[in-house]
Amino acid sequence: MASTESGQEAAPAPKKGGNGLMMMLGLAVLVLIAAVGYLLFQSHTAKAGTETAAQAPKAPELYLPLDPAFVVNFQDQDSTRYLQVGVTVMTHDPNAVQAMKDSDPVIRNALVMLFSSQTYAGLSDTAGKKKLQTEALDAVRKIVADKIGKPDVDALYFTSFVMQ
Repeated sequence: MASTESGQEAAPAPKKGGNGLMMMLGLAVLVLIAAVGYLLFQSHTAKAGTETAAQAPKAPELYLPLDPAFVVNFQDQDSTRYLQVGVTVMTHDPNAVQAMKDSDPVIRNALVMLFSSQTYAGLSDTAGKKKLQTEALDAVRKIVADKIGKPDVDALYFTSFVMQ
Protein backbone atom coordinates (compact mmCIF):
# COMPACT_ATOMS: atom_id res chain seq x y z
CA MET A 1 0.00 0.00 0.00
CA ALA A 2 2.83 2.27 0.72
CA SER A 3 4.13 1.87 -2.80
CA THR A 4 0.61 2.51 -4.10
CA GLU A 5 0.38 5.67 -2.08
CA SER A 6 3.79 6.73 -3.32
CA GLY A 7 2.71 6.01 -6.87
CA GLN A 8 -0.47 7.96 -6.39
CA GLU A 9 1.38 10.86 -4.85
CA ALA A 10 4.03 10.80 -7.56
CA ALA A 11 1.43 10.81 -10.34
CA PRO A 12 -0.37 13.96 -9.25
CA ALA A 13 2.87 15.94 -8.82
CA PRO A 14 3.91 15.69 -12.51
CA LYS A 15 0.32 16.38 -13.45
CA LYS A 16 0.37 19.63 -11.46
CA GLY A 17 3.71 20.54 -13.04
CA GLY A 18 2.25 19.80 -16.46
CA ASN A 19 -0.79 21.92 -15.69
CA GLY A 20 1.46 24.77 -14.62
CA LEU A 21 3.49 24.42 -17.79
CA MET A 22 0.28 24.28 -19.83
CA MET A 23 -1.03 27.37 -18.05
CA MET A 24 2.23 29.25 -18.75
CA LEU A 25 2.16 28.15 -22.37
CA GLY A 26 -1.52 29.12 -22.69
CA LEU A 27 -0.81 32.50 -21.09
CA ALA A 28 2.08 33.08 -23.49
CA VAL A 29 -0.16 32.23 -26.45
CA LEU A 30 -2.85 34.62 -25.16
CA VAL A 31 -0.27 37.41 -24.76
CA LEU A 32 0.99 36.72 -28.27
CA ILE A 33 -2.55 36.79 -29.69
CA ALA A 34 -3.29 40.02 -27.82
CA ALA A 35 -0.09 41.62 -29.14
CA VAL A 36 -0.85 40.60 -32.73
CA GLY A 37 -4.43 41.84 -32.34
CA TYR A 38 -3.19 45.16 -30.98
CA LEU A 39 -0.72 45.58 -33.85
CA LEU A 40 -3.39 44.76 -36.41
CA PHE A 41 -5.75 47.23 -34.78
CA GLN A 42 -3.08 49.94 -34.79
CA SER A 43 -2.18 49.35 -38.42
CA HIS A 44 -5.86 49.41 -39.41
CA THR A 45 -6.38 52.64 -37.45
CA ALA A 46 -3.32 54.24 -39.05
CA LYS A 47 -4.45 53.10 -42.50
CA ALA A 48 -7.97 54.43 -41.89
CA GLY A 49 -6.48 57.76 -40.79
CA THR A 50 -4.37 57.94 -43.92
CA GLU A 51 -7.34 57.09 -46.13
CA THR A 52 -9.44 59.73 -44.36
CA ALA A 53 -6.75 62.32 -44.97
CA ALA A 54 -6.43 61.24 -48.60
CA GLN A 55 -10.19 61.34 -49.05
CA ALA A 56 -10.53 64.78 -47.47
CA PRO A 57 -12.52 66.84 -49.91
CA LYS A 58 -10.31 69.07 -52.01
CA ALA A 59 -11.55 72.38 -53.14
CA PRO A 60 -13.09 72.07 -56.59
CA GLU A 61 -11.07 72.92 -59.65
CA LEU A 62 -11.93 76.36 -60.93
CA TYR A 63 -11.27 77.16 -64.58
CA LEU A 64 -10.97 80.66 -65.98
CA PRO A 65 -10.80 81.00 -69.77
CA LEU A 66 -8.87 84.09 -70.85
CA ASP A 67 -11.21 85.26 -73.60
CA PRO A 68 -10.84 86.29 -76.34
CA ALA A 69 -8.07 84.07 -77.65
CA PHE A 70 -4.66 85.67 -78.07
CA VAL A 71 -3.65 86.58 -81.63
CA VAL A 72 -0.09 87.78 -82.16
CA ASN A 73 2.29 88.05 -85.06
CA PHE A 74 5.95 87.14 -84.98
CA GLN A 75 8.79 87.06 -87.43
CA ASP A 76 9.94 83.96 -89.19
CA GLN A 77 13.09 84.13 -91.29
CA ASP A 78 11.60 86.14 -94.13
CA SER A 79 7.88 86.33 -93.47
CA THR A 80 5.42 87.39 -90.82
CA ARG A 81 3.66 84.56 -89.04
CA TYR A 82 0.55 84.59 -86.90
CA LEU A 83 -0.20 82.71 -83.72
CA GLN A 84 -3.62 82.26 -82.18
CA VAL A 85 -3.68 80.74 -78.70
CA GLY A 86 -6.69 79.99 -76.51
CA VAL A 87 -5.71 79.96 -72.83
CA THR A 88 -7.53 78.66 -69.76
CA VAL A 89 -6.08 78.73 -66.25
CA MET A 90 -6.97 76.39 -63.40
CA THR A 91 -6.85 76.95 -59.66
CA HIS A 92 -8.52 75.65 -56.50
CA ASP A 93 -8.64 79.09 -54.86
CA PRO A 94 -11.57 81.44 -55.54
CA ASN A 95 -9.36 84.35 -54.44
CA ALA A 96 -6.92 83.54 -57.24
CA VAL A 97 -9.79 83.53 -59.76
CA GLN A 98 -10.85 86.96 -58.59
CA ALA A 99 -7.26 88.20 -58.68
CA MET A 100 -6.92 86.99 -62.27
CA LYS A 101 -10.17 88.68 -63.24
CA ASP A 102 -9.05 91.89 -61.59
CA SER A 103 -5.63 91.67 -63.29
CA ASP A 104 -6.89 90.62 -66.71
CA PRO A 105 -5.21 93.51 -68.61
CA VAL A 106 -1.89 92.85 -66.88
CA ILE A 107 -2.08 89.10 -67.56
CA ARG A 108 -3.10 89.62 -71.18
CA ASN A 109 -0.23 92.08 -71.71
CA ALA A 110 2.33 89.68 -70.22
CA LEU A 111 1.06 86.81 -72.37
CA VAL A 112 0.91 88.87 -75.56
CA MET A 113 4.53 89.93 -75.01
CA LEU A 114 5.53 86.34 -74.32
CA PHE A 115 3.68 84.89 -77.31
CA SER A 116 4.92 87.54 -79.75
CA SER A 117 8.55 86.91 -78.75
CA GLN A 118 8.42 83.30 -79.98
CA THR A 119 9.83 81.93 -83.21
CA TYR A 120 8.10 79.62 -85.64
CA ALA A 121 10.90 77.05 -85.34
CA GLY A 122 10.68 77.15 -81.54
CA LEU A 123 6.95 76.37 -81.56
CA SER A 124 6.98 73.77 -84.29
CA ASP A 125 7.45 70.81 -81.96
CA THR A 126 5.73 69.68 -78.77
CA ALA A 127 8.74 70.51 -76.58
CA GLY A 128 8.59 74.15 -77.71
CA LYS A 129 4.87 74.37 -76.97
CA LYS A 130 5.36 72.83 -73.52
CA LYS A 131 8.17 75.29 -72.80
CA LEU A 132 5.91 78.17 -73.82
CA GLN A 133 3.13 76.76 -71.63
CA THR A 134 5.48 76.66 -68.63
CA GLU A 135 6.66 80.22 -69.28
CA ALA A 136 3.05 81.42 -69.58
CA LEU A 137 2.11 79.68 -66.31
CA ASP A 138 5.08 81.30 -64.56
CA ALA A 139 4.04 84.73 -65.86
CA VAL A 140 0.46 84.32 -64.61
CA ARG A 141 1.63 82.96 -61.25
CA LYS A 142 3.90 85.97 -60.76
CA ILE A 143 1.05 88.39 -61.42
CA VAL A 144 -1.32 86.51 -59.08
CA ALA A 145 1.38 86.33 -56.37
CA ASP A 146 1.88 90.10 -56.62
CA LYS A 147 -1.88 90.56 -56.22
CA ILE A 148 -2.76 88.10 -53.40
CA GLY A 149 0.62 87.14 -51.97
CA LYS A 150 0.71 83.55 -53.21
CA PRO A 151 0.92 82.03 -56.70
CA ASP A 152 -2.29 80.01 -56.48
CA VAL A 153 -2.52 79.04 -60.14
CA ASP A 154 -2.21 75.28 -60.54
CA ALA A 155 -2.17 74.92 -64.31
CA LEU A 156 -2.40 76.77 -67.60
CA TYR A 157 -3.86 75.04 -70.62
CA PHE A 158 -3.71 75.90 -74.30
CA THR A 159 -7.25 75.22 -75.45
CA SER A 160 -6.39 76.11 -79.03
CA PHE A 161 -3.08 76.67 -80.77
CA VAL A 162 -2.93 77.77 -84.40
CA MET A 163 0.18 78.93 -86.21
CA GLN A 164 0.03 80.28 -89.74
